[in-house]
Amino acid sequence: MTVTAPVERPVRTEVHSGVLVVTISRPEARNAINTVTAEALGGAMDRLDSEDALVAGVVTGAGGTFCAGMDLKAFLAGERPSIPGRGFAGIVEQPPTKPLIAAVEGYALAGGFEIALACDMVVAADNARFGLPEVKRGLVAAGGGLMRLLQKVPPGVAQEWALTGDLVEARRAYEVGLVNRLTPPGEALAGALELAGAIAANGPLAVRATKRILHEAPEWPSARMFDLQREISEPVRASEDAREGATAFKEKRAPRWRGR
Repeated sequence: MTVTAPVERPVRTEVHSGVLVVTISRPEARNAINTVTAEALGGAMDRLDSEDALVAGVVTGAGGTFCAGMDLKAFLAGERPSIPGRGFAGIVEQPPTKPLIAAVEGYALAGGFEIALACDMVVAADNARFGLPEVKRGLVAAGGGLMRLLQKVPPGVAQEWALTGDLVEARRAYEVGLVNRLTPPGEALAGALELAGAIAANGPLAVRATKRILHEAPEWPSARMFDLQREISEPVRASEDAREGATAFKEKRAPRWRGR
């Protein structure tokens, strides 16, 4: 009798109280991204966006490291680990509309760092390392890393990190505001779940609208800022959830959100 070994899934998902935890699970390749993994990550982001019961997400890596970037062996074999519409790793060109937190242990390098930068927040073990080492190989970090780095850290810091390609310690990333919270080694996922849980306890319509405003507002012309904000915020104000939030406050109880 022939016994077929079980196929390992490159991405695992599980739900914790309204939070979708997405784990890149290729520890033998330092969680590097090949096409199958990118497709699975893109599918997880689609699930996060589409399921009303999910309010926030966490992306992390198995085996003590976050992600080493693109799988070079797969690349040399002709693979392109990008998904139409979502880009590299199924995330960098179109992150989910709901809040996404990176839980970083070990290394987040090259495309792995770009995945973390595509997230809204980062929780990292205090011995984690980040880096865009592409220039050291004669390449350009073209997965959104350069553009997002300028948005998340001071310009001089972004230029130093990008142009040297050197590794950055988690504490330094925390000092300049890239990392939201530091944890002891092995506790990044727990820290990210704590942060995500605080988000998921809030009104889901309000959370999604708030993220949208935070992301879109920097591009709005000043003369139309409040009009554009009203287009997003007024449907939330008129929702059943808004009334429930006020009622729960009045009755001194936890709100029971319905997402409508």
